[in-house]
Amino acid sequence: MSLYQEYLKEIEERKTEGLHPKPIDSGELLAEIIEQIKDPSSEHRGDSLKFLIYNTLPGTTSAAGEKARFLEEIILGEESVPEITPTFAFELLSHMKGGASIKSLLHLALGDDASIATQAAEVLKTQVFLYDADMARLSEAFEAGNTVAKDLLESYANAEFFTKLPDVPEKIEIVTFIAGEGDISTDLLSPGNQAHSRSDRELHGKCMISPEAQQAIQALKKIHPDKSVMLIAEKGTMGVGSSRMSGVNNVALWTGKQASEYVPFVNYAPIVAGTNGISPIFLTTVDVTGGIGLDLQNWVKKTGADGNTVKDENGDPILEQAYSVETGTLLTINTQAKKLYDAHGKELIDISKALTPQKMEFMKAGGSYAIVFGKKLQTFAAKTLGIEAPTVFAPSKEISHEGQGLTAVEKIFNRNAVGTTPGTTLHAGSDVRVEVNIVGSQDTTGLMTMQELEAMAATVISPIVDAGYQSGCHTASVWDKKAQANIPKLMAFMQGFGLITARDPQDRYHPMTDVIHKVLNDLTVDDWDITIGGDSHTRMSKGVAFGADSGTVALALATGEATMPIPESVKVTFKGKMADHMDFRDVVHATQLQMLKKFGDNVFQGRVIEVHIGTLQADKAFTFTDWTAEMKAKASICISQDETLIESLEIAKARIQVMIDKGMDNEQQVLQGLIDKANKRITEIRSGENPPLAPDANAKYAAELVVNLDEIVEPMIADPDVNNEDVSKRYTHDTIRALSYYGGEKKVDLGFVGSCMVHKGDLKILSKMLKNLEEDRGEVKFHAPLVVAAPTYNIIDELKEEGDWDILQKYSGFEFDDNAPKGAARTEYENMMYLERPGCNLCMGNQEKAEKGDTVMATSTRLFQGRVVEDSDRKKGESLLSSTPVVVLSSILGRTPTLDEYKTAVVGINLTKFSPPVKEMVAG
Repeated sequence: MSLYQEYLKEIEERKTEGLHPKPIDSGELLAEIIEQIKDPSSEHRGDSLKFLIYNTLPGTTSAAGEKARFLEEIILGEESVPEITPTFAFELLSHMKGGASIKSLLHLALGDDASIATQAAEVLKTQVFLYDADMARLSEAFEAGNTVAKDLLESYANAEFFTKLPDVPEKIEIVTFIAGEGDISTDLLSPGNQAHSRSDRELHGKCMISPEAQQAIQALKKIHPDKSVMLIAEKGTMGVGSSRMSGVNNVALWTGKQASEYVPFVNYAPIVAGTNGISPIFLTTVDVTGGIGLDLQNWVKKTGADGNTVKDENGDPILEQAYSVETGTLLTINTQAKKLYDAHGKELIDISKALTPQKMEFMKAGGSYAIVFGKKLQTFAAKTLGIEAPTVFAPSKEISHEGQGLTAVEKIFNRNAVGTTPGTTLHAGSDVRVEVNIVGSQDTTGLMTMQELEAMAATVISPIVDAGYQSGCHTASVWDKKAQANIPKLMAFMQGFGLITARDPQDRYHPMTDVIHKVLNDLTVDDWDITIGGDSHTRMSKGVAFGADSGTVALALATGEATMPIPESVKVTFKGKMADHMDFRDVVHATQLQMLKKFGDNVFQGRVIEVHIGTLQADKAFTFTDWTAEMKAKASICISQDETLIESLEIAKARIQVMIDKGMDNEQQVLQGLIDKANKRITEIRSGENPPLAPDANAKYAAELVVNLDEIVEPMIADPDVNNEDVSKRYTHDTIRALSYYGGEKKVDLGFVGSCMVHKGDLKILSKMLKNLEEDRGEVKFHAPLVVAAPTYNIIDELKEEGDWDILQKYSGFEFDDNAPKGAARTEYENMMYLERPGCNLCMGNQEKAEKGDTVMATSTRLFQGRVVEDSDRKKGESLLSSTPVVVLSSILGRTPTLDEYKTAVVGINLTKFSPPVKEMVAG
């Protein structure tokens, strides 16, 4: 059967699911289609024309290469297709936006036919995705006296690719749609269990919210054809949990505008909003697509006659509605006044933060990529011509306060900044382009990152990046047909692009399903590094790391840069002493509790948490930085003491060496380069040449919190509070309760020790608890299943060397086998311990989940509805989050333990301990 016949068969299969033909990325398939177009007698000629014109993916796909060459042949008169005139061929090339199309256009523009060259140049003037090879070709032609090249460079220097675009409309009419009440996780917009379909945009779009919601949105569009539908998180924050480009893509697919009539299912300009705004990393994704994210503030705290906040019986502020945004409400965004108005023209709120000059440029250009590449293109053109580039784009916002010291994040941004005014010290609020050191791509967003790289015509990782890593952890649990179809293709692409990959396409080394955050935490070998990763838990305990959407990851891989404002910081320090029976996870939860108690509102949201953790090694400190995603922080930075940082770097070096020994390094010896960099950093610290990163004593913070360790007297649990009468307070990470709240009576159906929140010490705690309980009781009997997933193979190897793995094997009823990985997700569990493959497992929830309606006690970070466990007809599923010893004991008892039971179980066990630094850690 020919590829075309197979494609027709697939089309018929997709019809049964209500889907259109899948966009074509295969060059071999498109070559067959082109041959049928050339044959006037072909029965498939008509459909083939449609597939070529309207259903071929652009960029660097092999199909784009075939299409560009064919269009070039038509323009040169080498082929004749009545339906595709040379003028139409140029139009089609203009919509391909880079890669093979740029190569063809440059060939035509710099060719001998003056008429063709002029037309090609006019198209090229609208394009921005030019890379070094393209620019070099232009530069050489200009130096050789080519007038078309000169004309092109002058156009680029004047940024006509941007200035000639239509301005953003002054008024954007919208109609509201309440997507949910309370915080809305990106899982609602793009469920994790549908991750396999993300690169098939039309298919994936069907999983957004619910079929009923999709019908309601369509109905609103039909009633209001001239308005944009705005998705809202009522009484909550929109897009918590992850950046999830697929979530924004889905919103754009249902509510946005089509980017090109010749590129299917790629939409832009979505509008989203939340009573409490948009989660920081999700907002970055909105910017990528030229969308708008609004902080509505439509529910405010009620105040009494005395001016004080009125609270309910639980001590929570009572909210009252400032204005309604119920589904179907008509509103107007005025992009010049930067205000939100109701249907009668009444001003509701100022929205200038959503309409900064930079965000307006993203909207005008159809997304942030075009601006990033456009600025680079303008700089190149002006330099080549030997002129000063005219000011076209909004100048980067530079905020500098004379005499004010720098926070840790301000220091890192100043060190890594690109294109700022020489000699200017920048403070929070400044817009900065920064060079990126480490970039991580995870496997369920990786396919989209691959698509983004193809769309922006990138072919190799930027030399600026110290290391790029492609993980395999999100699809580690089950090696099913979906994973087998997607993951090898992803790994082959990323390895070819220049990343270190968890799986080797040639199977020269054993597949590594280590949790990406733990790997990136080792690959970050400098406390001044900047890391960008395709996951909200990219929160390294060395340097500063930002979780990002798949597109921002692609941009960082391709350019070695990221652009963002310098965030404000909240300083967190500690006092007191940890009780012997407390685990560091309890300190993490107590930090959130004490913060909310002190400030009332979440002062962490959208800011960097500068945590003065000092004495805790990076592996263990990651438990804190990881949780900052749930605190809704933008990022976190650990301020560490000299010897502690050196110890952390030595651990990282050893683990990178293991990767090298496995054969994971590439021809560029990226991993060896990281070891060399770590050695250099250790030398700098020991010599005093460059001490560990620390803020200045006179740095300014948005807030400061001192966590009192003396107040933490019993284990702390983050509870999704699934039955709270106020829907907006369910499934947040702000309900932190003491163990005694449950009175030793709450039934636990399943325990989970795993995810990025645990380190080797947690597995040793589990081993010691099992051994102690056997000595005390004669046997260990589980009254609920306990699923255990070590974060990395390194940890398992170290546990084997130290004897702990033998103990875990002894008590387990199931142990993973890499030679025969599970081919289907487990749906039922027995009351025993399962030793699962390293990876995300239940925390991710895209492959395996607890049984519906279960109450899960987990070390995970996720308690969102449906993530770890779905609801059943009998009860709501709930995922409570706690320390390893609480999870283990809950699984053995089948219920939450009492405080006395807990204390008895941990006697003599070396829990993860933390002692505050003796002296304040500041520079100088």
